[in-house]
Amino acid sequence: MASREEVIIKKEEIENQKQIMQLVKNINSGYEKYAFVETYGCAQNVNDSERLLGMLDTMGYKKTLDKEKADVILYNTCAVRENAELKVFGNIGALKAIKRAKPHVVIGVCGCMMQQEYIAEKIKKRYKHVDIVFGTHSLYRFPEILYNVLNENKRIIEFKNCDGFIAEDLPIKRNSDISAGISVMYGCNNFCTYCIVPYVRGRERSREIEEVIKEATHLAKSGIKEVTLLGQNVNSYGKDLENYYDFADLIDAVSKIDGIERIRFMTSHPKDLSDKLIDTIANNKKVCKQLHLPIQCGSNKILKIMNRKYTKEEYLEKIMKVKEKIPGITLTTDIIVGFPGEDNEDFEHTLDVLKKVRYDSVFSFIYSKRPGTPAAVMDDVLSPEEKKANFDRMLEVQNVISAEINQTYDGKEYEILVEGESKTNKEFLTGRTDGGKIVNFKGEKELIGKIVKVKIIKAHTWSLSGELV
Repeated sequence: MASREEVIIKKEEIENQKQIMQLVKNINSGYEKYAFVETYGCAQNVNDSERLLGMLDTMGYKKTLDKEKADVILYNTCAVRENAELKVFGNIGALKAIKRAKPHVVIGVCGCMMQQEYIAEKIKKRYKHVDIVFGTHSLYRFPEILYNVLNENKRIIEFKNCDGFIAEDLPIKRNSDISAGISVMYGCNNFCTYCIVPYVRGRERSREIEEVIKEATHLAKSGIKEVTLLGQNVNSYGKDLENYYDFADLIDAVSKIDGIERIRFMTSHPKDLSDKLIDTIANNKKVCKQLHLPIQCGSNKILKIMNRKYTKEEYLEKIMKVKEKIPGITLTTDIIVGFPGEDNEDFEHTLDVLKKVRYDSVFSFIYSKRPGTPAAVMDDVLSPEEKKANFDRMLEVQNVISAEINQTYDGKEYEILVEGESKTNKEFLTGRTDGGKIVNFKGEKELIGKIVKVKIIKAHTWSLSGELV
């Protein structure tokens, strides 16, 4: 693991990038320039895209949702599942027509996929119309990369094979005026055998608590009411800091900021869920009563092959402790179906976990091989048809549980942070309960950004309908 001095990008380098941003802005002076950024993957990727948009804004580019209008097109990619990769390749191929019609358009691909050298090479060889390729570790250098493309009219393919960095004080353009994500740490040290994250995001590295507090305070002053603390494994926060603060300490510090009314976090690793953190969720009024705790599989045999470092029994014991200390908490999880070595008996253990825990919702996937991970060379036991049948069975079980839990909300009143208009009906507003449940209700637009009391009048499997109290 690199030292803190090696991990944290020096202020002089950030200032250099800011000066380059000004040079690009000067190049764009007198012209209306637009940037299109599309994000794949997790909340951490969304946060990275907000930084890319912040840098682009500083360089004179306005955000657009129309690729045809854009002068810079960026895809910020995810490497966790094969479907996301295939979608990216398809979208990159479709940009050839735009490049032919507007040769000046700068097309770039960045993020986790590009932190894999073989993929960066594939883009370089097969997609000649792509001008920029860079991975997660080069994000802070985006202004310099873009300037060199504009100034020297050449392609730049940058791949840094390292443990990763922390770059503070980069511009950021938020997607919401109400809630925001704050990356509190980057990378992962767990090396689950199915997961590419440690290879594309690097080792765990925590931001200094002062920097997190500074960002959260700035957000509160700008009107943000809810923050989500982000990390590949947020429970590990602080282990690499000289003055050790753990994640519970960080949550308490953020909760003292005036204006911040709700605190969420993701994602947690079960082996690192401490009693202290459970008590913090239970006792701190600003911490939302919601916990995403990935089980991945219910079979101890498969959990061991996955290198998850806990057993089904240990996981269930922690969940029972959470339920005892925080009655009514919203629980969600991740599940992989059809992992190498999993048979139908193993899968029954996963169904048993669903029935015992009774999650509010589950994020589930059929296993997808990730080249470069240990599991990629492991043999399957189940056929694709058997995996699909098990996946469908799991959804059936979980859909019933989700609907039953939501029915318990009928007739009760909840405080809702109003996030905006409903996507399906503009007459309705949408927001979330403290536990993260989506609630749609009729109301005036002036309520957006406020916390209001809503009575639930109808429960659906994935959302709730309500009326203002």
